[in-house]
Amino acid sequence: MTKSKFPAKLGRRDVFKGAAAAAAALAAPNVAGAQGPVEIEYWQYTFEVRVRAIDQLIERFQRANPNIRVKHQQFPYAQYRTKVASAIPAGEGPDVVQLFYGWVDDYIRANLLRPLEGDAFNPAVIDREFFPLVQAMKREGKYYGVPTAVRSLALMWNKRLFTAAGLNPNEPPRSLDAYVDMAKRMTQRDAQGNLVQAGSAIMPDGQDLGWYREVLVRQFGGQPYSDDARRVMYNSPSGIAAMTWYTDLIKTHRVGDVGFMGEQPAAFRSGRAALCVDGSFRVGAYAAIRGLDFGVAELPVHNNVRSNYASYWVNGISARATGAKLDAAQKFLAFITTPEAMELWLQVVGELPARVSAAMTPANINHPQFGPFIKGLEYSVATRFVQEDPQRQVLMDAIDRIRLQNQPVAASIAQAAAAEQQLLDAFYRA
Repeated sequence: MTKSKFPAKLGRRDVFKGAAAAAAALAAPNVAGAQGPVEIEYWQYTFEVRVRAIDQLIERFQRANPNIRVKHQQFPYAQYRTKVASAIPAGEGPDVVQLFYGWVDDYIRANLLRPLEGDAFNPAVIDREFFPLVQAMKREGKYYGVPTAVRSLALMWNKRLFTAAGLNPNEPPRSLDAYVDMAKRMTQRDAQGNLVQAGSAIMPDGQDLGWYREVLVRQFGGQPYSDDARRVMYNSPSGIAAMTWYTDLIKTHRVGDVGFMGEQPAAFRSGRAALCVDGSFRVGAYAAIRGLDFGVAELPVHNNVRSNYASYWVNGISARATGAKLDAAQKFLAFITTPEAMELWLQVVGELPARVSAAMTPANINHPQFGPFIKGLEYSVATRFVQEDPQRQVLMDAIDRIRLQNQPVAASIAQAAAAEQQLLDAFYRA
């Protein structure tokens, strides 16, 4: 078992001896021929700490595997999917590609991915060693991608704003009722009623939709989708109650609003929001901000129900990888999903190890910032998407209709559910 430790800075200790040996054992006997090293391409979207982490992994992989060269390409998020979709069918682009787990069906349908084969990606081993939420990447018994890291949600709170409001800075809200009460006490508006300080960050374009679907709906007694993921079920009294609670933060309690301070996490990052539900990938960036004194806790409960939403980016092998490139791609993918690689990813990126043994160590569980996220993985659910972007948009539109057009919550939820059901029906018919 690899024990993760959390030094302030990544030390010079090379934690990859075991990973290099494991990856070397997975190589084909003759990955590189007489013509020299095999070159493969790895693609991901541009996110600074992810770029830094994969560069470090590539450096160590190439040191242990001099017959393989890995060319790292990154693109702005807005262009990334289009680049991948056009490059692979043309026989260009990545051999190993990073994708959001919710895109997997789109990628399979477009013949962009190949199923993972061989002893390195034995489905039974992945089922046993990775968190169950990773099984969302399995189709007809085969995996189409494996993550280095996973994400869950947690509550972050600004300790300085708690103290200023006369609240205990070490006691975050443990229930939804307490969440509302504390948020109201920390909200400030000017004489014209404009929001100056938000009691709660409101981010439907961030992690709030996962909070609604897999946490709030369940805490109010419902289920967002059927067990086979083919039927929308949040158009129910529970789903309506959950959305009412969420949109009341904006309309009734007026503790926050969409777009306050600009882009998604700006309000919390700038110290102008007291409470925020977000993912573990924010921790490193927030910790680097001078003067931002924040805590992390498990999500508030309701009706004694704990739930969480998990998501992740995976690495898959593209359909263009064949022959020696395929062998090299398999070897590289095996390397970047070892426990040692997951430890580096946690330290550099702040995302959680995807293997249970690598994540659930005493040091990790008891870590003040990562611990609440890791505990949340034990009761997390990963939504099974068929078209993640349109499925996200139907709920964002529902929230906008409620807050901007004063549409009744029940009517807006019914409209969203009908639109999303059409997406599911079209996909499964095909």
